[in-house]
Amino acid sequence: MIPRESRAGCVTPYGNCRVAFEKDGVYLHTSAKRHPDQDSLIPGVIRIIEKSSDTLLQWTPVEESSDTAQIMYTKKDAIGSQAEEEHFDPGYEPDWAVISTVGMRSRVQEETAVSGPKSPVPRGQWAFSLSLSELKSIRKSKPGLGWSYLIFITKEGISIQALHFHRGGTKALLKALCKYVILATSPKDSRLYLVYTHDSDALSHSFDELQLFDDNSSNLVSRFLQDPYAATFGGFSKVTNFFRGALHQEDGLTHHSHNDLAAANVEEETGFEVITCQAQLGERPSVQRETPVMEQEWEQHLDPDGRVLDTIGLRKRIFAGGLSMSLRKEVWKYLLNYYSWGNTSEENKAQVRRKTDEYFHMKLQWKSVSEEQELRNSLLRGYRSLIERDVSRTDRNNKFYEGNENPGLVLLNDVLMTYCMYNFDLGYVQGMSDLLSPILYITQNEVDAFWCFCGFMELVHHNFEESQESMKRQLSQLTLLLRVLDPPLCDFLDSKESGTLCFCFRWILIWFKREFPFSEILQLWEVLWTELPCPNFHLLVACGILDAERQALMNSGFGFNEILKHINELTMKMSVEDILCRAEAIYRQLVSTPDLPRNVQELLGLSESKSPTSSTDTASSPQPLSPSQVQEMDLTDSISPSQPDSSIEILPAEDASTSQSLSP
Repeated sequence: MIPRESRAGCVTPYGNCRVAFEKDGVYLHTSAKRHPDQDSLIPGVIRIIEKSSDTLLQWTPVEESSDTAQIMYTKKDAIGSQAEEEHFDPGYEPDWAVISTVGMRSRVQEETAVSGPKSPVPRGQWAFSLSLSELKSIRKSKPGLGWSYLIFITKEGISIQALHFHRGGTKALLKALCKYVILATSPKDSRLYLVYTHDSDALSHSFDELQLFDDNSSNLVSRFLQDPYAATFGGFSKVTNFFRGALHQEDGLTHHSHNDLAAANVEEETGFEVITCQAQLGERPSVQRETPVMEQEWEQHLDPDGRVLDTIGLRKRIFAGGLSMSLRKEVWKYLLNYYSWGNTSEENKAQVRRKTDEYFHMKLQWKSVSEEQELRNSLLRGYRSLIERDVSRTDRNNKFYEGNENPGLVLLNDVLMTYCMYNFDLGYVQGMSDLLSPILYITQNEVDAFWCFCGFMELVHHNFEESQESMKRQLSQLTLLLRVLDPPLCDFLDSKESGTLCFCFRWILIWFKREFPFSEILQLWEVLWTELPCPNFHLLVACGILDAERQALMNSGFGFNEILKHINELTMKMSVEDILCRAEAIYRQLVSTPDLPRNVQELLGLSESKSPTSSTDTASSPQPLSPSQVQEMDLTDSISPSQPDSSIEILPAEDASTSQSLSP
C-alpha cells in the first residue's frame, strides 16, 4: 500500500509502471445540477505515472468500500452511450484519456427524466488519465478563494473538472510536472501556465508540416492556382497558428475564427508600448554600398604578429561593403568568434589544434554508437533521420553539394550530427542545414565549419527552441518597427488580415537564406555578423523588403491570399545590395527622428535604460518555470477555514466550454 502523502522525491512501483508523484486529499467538487449524488465532494488521489513510452497524469476517486479506485473511461465521441466500468490496468492505456463532462451530464439528465431518480452515479465516472503530451495548459485558482484548485486543459480543447487540493499540494504537483514538461506563465494571464514538451522532434515535425523549406516552389504556385485559399492556409497561415496559438492558449477552449487571428496588431502585444501618436519621421537619406574589403586592405589591419588592429573600423568596412571572396574563409572565423580579434597568428594556430581535438572527440561519440545501441536511443536515431533527410535536399544546385556521392554532403551530415553531441538539448531542428551550408562551402573544412556554425547558432539558436517565444517576439518587434515606419502599409496589411506578418516567419527563422541567391547570402550574412550598426538589424532588412514591395502590395488590390503568394514568389528575385541600402537608410532615418518611441529606441540599441536583446526577460513573454521556481509561486495551498459548501467552485463559463481549441 502506498502511504497517502505527497510523493515527489521517490519513484514507487505501480503495476507495470512507476508512480513518480502521488497526493491524496484532492477533491472533485460537483453540484446537484451536474450530478445526482448529494455528496458533491468526491475525494481522490492524483498521480504522475511513468510508463515505458509515456508519462500520465491520473486522478482516481477513493471509493468508500475500498482503498483501490476504479476508473470509468468515457469516450469523447460516444456521448449518450452507456458507460462501461472497468478496473484500471496501469500497463494499458485506452485510446481516450479524459471524460466528457458535457456528455455525462446529458446522459444523467436523460436517464433521470425517463426513469426517475437513480442511485448515485459511481464516482469512478469522474476519473481521468491523460498523457502529459496531450496537456495544453493549467489554470490555477485565485488566491483566497477557498481551497486551491487546478484546471487541466487538453490540446483538444477539453477542460477537465477542477481539482481542489484540500490538504495543499499544488506547488508540489507543479514542481513534479516540471521534470517532464516546460511550464511557462502566460503573458496575458498570470494564473495560466502554458505547457510545452521537451521533445525537439515535435518542432522539427511542425516545421516540416509548414513546408517552410519546400524546394518545389512550382508546386506551391500550382496549388495556389487550383485553390488559393487552401494552399495559403496549408503554408503560411499555419505559421500564424504556430506562434499565435501559444500566445493565446488562455483562450484554448474557444475556437478562434480566421478574422480573430488577423485582427491582432502590435498594440495588443504585451511588452510594447502603445503608440498613440505617430513619430514625425525625417527624410530618408540615400545610401550607397561601398566596395568589398580586399586582401591588401585586410593586411593593413594586421600587426606583424597577426593581431587585428582597429577592429571597430574593420567591422564598419565589412558592414559597408562586405568581403572579397578570397577573404571570407579567414575573416568569417573572426566574425563568428572562432578566432579572437586580439589573438596573434600563433595563438590562432594553437586554437585550431585544440578545437580540432575537441571536434573529433565529439564526432567519435556518435560515430562509435553501434546499430544495436542506436536502436535503444530513439533521440539519436531521430536526429540522424532528420539530418539525412534535410542534407539530401539542401542546396543541391550548388556544385559543392550536387550529386549523390558528393563528399560535401558527407561533411554536411557529419558536422550536423556532431553538433547534436555539442548541444544535445537543442539537437537538430529543420532549417539548421540551411545555416551550415554556406559556411561549409566557404571553409571547405569540417572542423572550421563546425566551430563557425556554433558561433552562428549562438546568434540564432533561440529561433529553433520549441516554445518559439523568440520568433513570436521578433515578429512583434517587426510589426512595431513597421508601424512607426509606414502606418499606411500597416493599416493596409491589417485590413487584408495580414497584420500578423506571418509571411515573414521564414525570413527571420533562417536569416533570409531562401530569399536570396546563394552568392548574395554570403554577403548578407557577413554584414549581419558585424552586429552593426545596431542590434536587430535583420529586422530592418525585413523592413527593407517590405518597403521595396510597398507599391506592389498596396496598389494591386491584393487580398490575404494574394499577399502571401506575392511574398513567396519574391524568392531569388530580390537584390541584396538594394535591400541592404534600404535597411541602412531606414536605420539612419529612425536615428535622426526626435521623440522616437522608447521601445523602438531599445530595439535599436539607442536607449541605455534596457538592453535591446533582453526583451525575452520581460513579463510580457511566457517564462519557463524551473522546479525551484515553482516553490516560490504565489499559490494558495493552505486549507481554507471556510465551510466546505462555500468553497464549492463551479467552473467559470470560459473554462467549462468544451469547444475545440485552434490547432496549428
